[in-house]
Amino acid sequence: MTTLYELEQHDDFIARHIGPNEADTAAMLQTVGAESLDALIDSTVPASIRLPAPLAMDASRSEAETLAYLKTLAAQNTVAKSYIGMGYYDTIVPPVILRNVLENPGWYTAYTPYQPEISQGRLEGLLNYQQMVTDLTGMDIANASLLDEATAAAEAMTLCKRSNKLKSDKFFVGADVHPQTIDVLKTRAEHFGFELIIGNPYSELAGQEVFGVLLQYPSTTGEVGDIEALIKQAHAQKALVCVASDLMALVMLKAPGEMGADVVVGNSQRFGVPMGFGGPHAAFFATKDAFKRTMPGRVIGVSIDSHGKQALRMAMQTREQHIRREKATSNICTAQALLANMAGFYAVYHGAAGLQTIAGRIHRLTSILAKGLQQKGVQLLNDTWFDTLTVVNAPASSHPTINFRHFANGNIGISVDERKTRADIAELFDVLLGAGHGLDVDALDAAVVAEGFSGIPSGYKRTSAFLRHPVFNSHHSESEMLRYLKRLENKDFSLAHGMIPLGSCTMKLNATTEMLPVTWSEFADIHPFAPQEQTVGYRAMIKELEDWLVEITGYDAISMQPNSGAQGEYAGLVAIRRYQASIGQAHRDVCLIPSSAHGTNPASAAMVSLKVVVVECDANGNVDVADLRAKAEKHAANLSCLMVTYPSTHGVFEQDIVEICDIVHQFGGQVYMDGANMNAQVGLSKPGKMGSDVSHLNLHKTFAIPHGGGGPGMGPIGVKAHLAPFLSSHAVTPPDGVALGNSAVSAAPYGSGAILPISWAYIKLMGAAGLQRATEMAILNANYIMQRLAEHYPVLFRGANGRVAHECIIDIRPLKAASGVDESDIAKRLMDYGFHAPTMSFPVAGTLMIEPTESEPKEELDRFCDAMIAIREEIRKVQEGVWPADNNPLVNAPHTLDDLVNAWERPYSQTEAVFPQGVSPTAKYWPTVNRIDNVYGDRNLVCSCPSVDSYR
Repeated sequence: MTTLYELEQHDDFIARHIGPNEADTAAMLQTVGAESLDALIDSTVPASIRLPAPLAMDASRSEAETLAYLKTLAAQNTVAKSYIGMGYYDTIVPPVILRNVLENPGWYTAYTPYQPEISQGRLEGLLNYQQMVTDLTGMDIANASLLDEATAAAEAMTLCKRSNKLKSDKFFVGADVHPQTIDVLKTRAEHFGFELIIGNPYSELAGQEVFGVLLQYPSTTGEVGDIEALIKQAHAQKALVCVASDLMALVMLKAPGEMGADVVVGNSQRFGVPMGFGGPHAAFFATKDAFKRTMPGRVIGVSIDSHGKQALRMAMQTREQHIRREKATSNICTAQALLANMAGFYAVYHGAAGLQTIAGRIHRLTSILAKGLQQKGVQLLNDTWFDTLTVVNAPASSHPTINFRHFANGNIGISVDERKTRADIAELFDVLLGAGHGLDVDALDAAVVAEGFSGIPSGYKRTSAFLRHPVFNSHHSESEMLRYLKRLENKDFSLAHGMIPLGSCTMKLNATTEMLPVTWSEFADIHPFAPQEQTVGYRAMIKELEDWLVEITGYDAISMQPNSGAQGEYAGLVAIRRYQASIGQAHRDVCLIPSSAHGTNPASAAMVSLKVVVVECDANGNVDVADLRAKAEKHAANLSCLMVTYPSTHGVFEQDIVEICDIVHQFGGQVYMDGANMNAQVGLSKPGKMGSDVSHLNLHKTFAIPHGGGGPGMGPIGVKAHLAPFLSSHAVTPPDGVALGNSAVSAAPYGSGAILPISWAYIKLMGAAGLQRATEMAILNANYIMQRLAEHYPVLFRGANGRVAHECIIDIRPLKAASGVDESDIAKRLMDYGFHAPTMSFPVAGTLMIEPTESEPKEELDRFCDAMIAIREEIRKVQEGVWPADNNPLVNAPHTLDDLVNAWERPYSQTEAVFPQGVSPTAKYWPTVNRIDNVYGDRNLVCSCPSVDSYR
């Protein structure tokens, strides 16, 4: 009999997260030919890596209990008024954007727009973002965002090196650049072999032979310096110039592009994205047209569909690294799409006039503060400013709920933002000057207006127009904005519509309970450099998450700093290189990488100056152990590491993984295990226990952080004890438990801290048993799909007992040879059936990699399998000549309403086109554009909103 205690402890969150119920699980096991779930796992996962006992973690907690406990941690944070600045500011998130984008699963559960026909909404949002950035920076082209300002500056540095013919390896950085940016630049420069020269650009740049220069505008102390003269000087010295700036400042300041800058970077956070303890935020990156082909990240472009209708797509992207690998220009394969869309929508909602009002008000409040302090004889470091003042030897600067920036020399920085009011300025006078100072804000304001008192030099006031396109001038009421957001959302396919069966990407449920804390003020409104006594709850939550990840992975320490999977790869390799240098083995520079590896692996290796040697795979998709041993022995003197994915990129558990790790260690190397497929390991095996030294963990895959239409993500790394002293620290606020002195890999000490509560809640809700069950069900779901499709499509790779891991690859190449129908045609046809396509042509060209995750119920798995089987029958009709090879539902897919309203002259019916087998008219998902013409887009590269003239 069930006890009352057991009833009280009962919670069915695990059952809500995992799709199939007990009856469905039994039926699926029968289909795959397994007596039980345990028997399936025993035949799939090698005994040599199985855990002897369950994870040593708490049991599942209920949703109410989890949120209540997290509230107690959040309450330990202090939400102070922040004047710290340094690229992070309080902002007002327009509620229409907060509720309808940030808190809306239609936006945050969507995947990267690799299938553009069902991504037109977020692509339009990102195109708006690019237009906003190019307008405000005065540059020719912008990408669809990067991870943070500091890493964007590091990417700008490498672009300058690639694009400059000077032989110099020196890069000049203004000493008045944000310190966290300099910290990240140090890491990147060290491993590229660049020499950083950090100094006063006004006095120390002259005569320097450098390939590039980085300036901050306004500077970290708030100065609006004469950077136009510096840019001319640097160009005369044949250096390229990067400017780190602030979009809100650029509303009022002369655009860097108008002064000749080659690259402009920064953070769009203050355009309606919470500070969130450092992220996620969309960094911007804009450059000249001449450098567009070497620009990092994704670029959204305009093309046409098969009917000639305008359609958007990713025009350029560093997914090229899957082709270029170690020759890729960057290892970054992601963006901050959700946050870039929010920042772009902020500009759409406010328009140019609204932004000018906000920026003007910020500057006016800052000027009132400056005027009052000057009247009282307080010395300011600079006589120019936009929103930031540096007070020399501040008379008083301590207050329990007000945060200033404190410099080592006793100066304090005060940055004013959108949230601050006249009352806040009056409060600052009280704090800084004490009672009885006699200053009146209204009187000071009148004087500022009457005198035209401003911190912006006359030659640096913006005179050029911006945001003139209709999209920025049409949606200023909430009704208009709400409808615009809904129109875009309706164009996109997300997990709210159906399964997204992408192999290697783990599109699992992002439970509402996990998402709720992201927008709690105690997490959302904390500056990343807030005093530690104000972030007790944040750091306690992060420490619990780190401890859980240590137990789950078998590693000894975790670094939360990397804010993407690619960033995690980089951070892990940096730790290896630092460790090897510490023991006199800095010469080790060979990285072994299997031919099946993710394209980010060789690109990341190249970023730390490792030479890539490819290890072959056998006919079953496994690492060729003999080839590995031969190459490890050949390069033993210089072997740095192996980068390997487990389970393999081919979707199987390799039997020899322990031996593979042993071989690398035998010849002096370290093992980097890519954590992309950790969804098949949690609770069953641990990378740190099978011989791996370091892994990154895609929290946006295995641990339930949503993909956000192409970002955010988090890629923390786990390391064994010998690598722990070499994890990245931070120059401004060192993370807890990390050795001081190691330079950073990301701008914030804990990466994108605001989304860590999602993974924390996921683990808390699932508990030890739930996490293991999720892994087992992910493996069952994948094998169920594989078994159902195996009669109709060749399955490319299987493990030792004919099983796959949590994903499977079906081979379309024989069908293409027989019918002309390829994997792209199947991907587009799946849209007509109401599905996002699996991963196309990775890791093997001409294939589809399918991953259902544990969250999809049997009904949805069957719907997908039925669709794939129906598509196979359609292919058969093409093979048999029933439908012409050049005019059939597959090559014409996807079908839209445009197809129905135009004349129909096709050898198949309209019903077959838009309501194929199993698709109900009452639940139809309609793509909004037809097949996009990529060739047209490549030949007519347009990466901004249509010209204003085109609307006339």
